[in-house]
Amino acid sequence: MVNRQKILIVDDDENIAELISLYLAKECFETKIVYNGEDALREHEAWHPGLVLLDLMLPGIDGYQVCREIRAKSSTPIIMLSAKGEVFDKVLGLELGADDYIMKPFDSKEMVARVRAVLRRTQAAKPETPAAEKIKCVEVEGLTINLTNYSVMCDGNPVEMPPKELELLYFLAASPNQVFTREQLLDQIWGYEYIGDTRTVDVHIKRLREKIKDHNSWRLSTVWGIGYKFETR
Repeated sequence: MVNRQKILIVDDDENIAELISLYLAKECFETKIVYNGEDALREHEAWHPGLVLLDLMLPGIDGYQVCREIRAKSSTPIIMLSAKGEVFDKVLGLELGADDYIMKPFDSKEMVARVRAVLRRTQAAKPETPAAEKIKCVEVEGLTINLTNYSVMCDGNPVEMPPKELELLYFLAASPNQVFTREQLLDQIWGYEYIGDTRTVDVHIKRLREKIKDHNSWRLSTVWGIGYKFETR
């Protein structure tokens, strides 16, 4: 029997939560619904979902704080749900560690597609036959980025980061000194037409720079007016 992917739905609107659960159940996902931030944190700890669909406007602890607390100790993918469409809200969510952001009202097919896209990236870290799989790893002086087990070591210390950050770092480091536009990076890392703008890439680069400081022999460089590159010296 194949285990179904577990999705934790966090939304204080019971009708919306039940509707999301229905859509995902039709796609053979296992779902659990909670209606506030406290229960979300408790169920994340106890149930170990493969992905969290997280509304921002929650009673008590809001979605931003829930995202912050989950991300402090876990790389579980998080997709934020919100009726707020301002760029500030999207960027704040991404800066806190969310992997995607869906505006309400949303199309059910798009929501399911985004869930599947995020889970595909997570599943890539768990190949069914690891012995037969080629290890995807980039190593430069003081830095190891392993896409097979989704781990990063910098100067001998593990660095925790969500899947999208790691994939972006790996993609850039795998092609040293090659310049990529923001549009190219969105297409390569997100894998579908991202509804938003290219500042999503800027947010993830900013978070990477906070975790991975410039080295004597390499750094994440901005190519003004074009995009980014992993520069080696």
